[in-house]
Amino acid sequence: MNWCCIWMASGGHPAWFVLRNLVSSTKLDMGWEAHTSGAVAPVLQPWSEGKKHGGPLDVASPSLYVFWHRATRTKGLCRCAEHQEARHLLLVDRTEVVRSSLHPVFSKVFTLDYYFEEAQKLRFEVYDTHGPSNLGCQDDDFLGGMECTLGQIVAQKKMTRALLLKFGRNAGKSTITVIAEDISGNNGYVELSFRAQKLDDKDLFSKSDPFLELYRINDDQSEQLVYRTEVVKNNLSPAWEPFKVTLSSLCSGQETRPLKCLVWDYDSRGKHDFIGEFSTTYEEMQKAFGEDQAQWDCVNAKYKQKKRHYKNSGVVILADLKFYRVYSFLDYIMGGCQIHFTVAIDFTASNGDPRNSCSLHYINPFQPNEYLQALVAVGEICQDYDSDKRFSALGFGARIPPKYEVSHDFAINFNPEDDECEGIQGVVEAYQNCLPRVQLYGPTNVAPIISKVARMAAAEEHTGEASQYYILLVLTDGVVTDMADTREAIVRASHLPMSIIIVGVGNADFTDMQTLDGDDGVLRSPRGEPALRDIVQFVPFRELKSASPAALAKCVLAEVPRQVVEYYSHKELPPRGISTHTHEACPQRLGQPGVQPVSVSSTLEVP
Repeated sequence: MNWCCIWMASGGHPAWFVLRNLVSSTKLDMGWEAHTSGAVAPVLQPWSEGKKHGGPLDVASPSLYVFWHRATRTKGLCRCAEHQEARHLLLVDRTEVVRSSLHPVFSKVFTLDYYFEEAQKLRFEVYDTHGPSNLGCQDDDFLGGMECTLGQIVAQKKMTRALLLKFGRNAGKSTITVIAEDISGNNGYVELSFRAQKLDDKDLFSKSDPFLELYRINDDQSEQLVYRTEVVKNNLSPAWEPFKVTLSSLCSGQETRPLKCLVWDYDSRGKHDFIGEFSTTYEEMQKAFGEDQAQWDCVNAKYKQKKRHYKNSGVVILADLKFYRVYSFLDYIMGGCQIHFTVAIDFTASNGDPRNSCSLHYINPFQPNEYLQALVAVGEICQDYDSDKRFSALGFGARIPPKYEVSHDFAINFNPEDDECEGIQGVVEAYQNCLPRVQLYGPTNVAPIISKVARMAAAEEHTGEASQYYILLVLTDGVVTDMADTREAIVRASHLPMSIIIVGVGNADFTDMQTLDGDDGVLRSPRGEPALRDIVQFVPFRELKSASPAALAKCVLAEVPRQVVEYYSHKELPPRGISTHTHEACPQRLGQPGVQPVSVSSTLEVP
């Protein structure tokens, strides 16, 4: 991640923390009539919240949702809370569903940006999930919630709080424990693939349904769940799907830290049968895999004590081990990646006559208009990453000379062979000289310009190097007219080395423009094709009108470092200048010196 450089430059003190979550429930009272006598039932039977009459439900299948309070600064959220009319909570992510368990341990890891100077408020909510795990929580039963700040978790490292129902009532004796770990020094992760042979058969009429859990042993000898595989049905020699974990999550960056693997036979009621376990370290895994001896006896200690000739309950084999180096935004920039900056300016009639002081295009010798303020604020940041300091400057929505036909893609310097200007000042001068020569018209079509920049980015993609990344700044006073074509163009551009920043100037209603920003969901083309990456950042200028130019630039450029890394990681392209003899474009295996930049994925399927 590259947020460190951005926020440290502005006086911030960021670090990154992984939140691991477990809910330890000694008793779940999820309805005020659950246990009217106050006695603790020997078998926990959760009740539905708000259900005043009825019987006990099945054992809960909990999942955990984590929310930011909207006023908290988060990645991609730079707008003030008072400008938000939607709900006050923003979903960070949710864990997997742990079926039929009152003591679930969630393997999902949340990576959050921590800022010392801010009260970053979080809310944790636990739900009993009834439907598919990919659906929302609106139809699930609320089991309890807890609010705290990220700073509180960081200060305590491991914090346990009571779960509360509505109106602040305790959810029985239910608690939630959250653990924070600093991962700012992490620069890689591991992909592991396990299979097993001849596991014990725990089922009477069929074969076992095995799954594997990988635990890290902490300094206090507590066990921390790192990953839980999927269930392989009716198979005593399963091959589980490969999975990726950060080196920090796996062993806290210490290759000799003890690890423990447990193999279970899945039971739909949550009473999984223990098959066996083994202990190892990441260091041992690497060495054994390199020597083609990466297998361990899966041992059940009870059987070993009782059975005289007991050997094992099967064998677990490390089928594959890959180490992935993760590169940062600075790695790419310092490797020579250039940022090609293009600005596109709205010349539609809705801006008003530039000769009128009420026009958004009015040139005031004492106060730059909103177009100029946004252009200069963003451009002066981007120009530091472009060696030739030449920027493309385009216009759309105007009738242009000599025939005064409407154009949605014209060079504001009126040189169709070379639309670049010398420096940001050159763009400013070209804009000011352009205004009296064009007739403001319409409509507001931006798809042609997005497609033009995308063609340049596509040519760069074919070089196979991380050499040039394109940023398109669109300045407009209203909602785009060609929304369908714009969505299509953005989805296509999401596959290219390109980011789009849209700044809305003036007081128009920009509600529809929010759909182009992928912060609240994946943008899709009219044909239903999803964007590969979130490459659009939309910001209404009026929300930052009183802020400094630096604050404006910080807000609109906040997502660019992540977008750059995501693109090159997806394409498996390392920074330029890294020797192919020591850093190949493939993941590093033991005995091979290659590396591959890959974005971390925490999508899990859990029994």
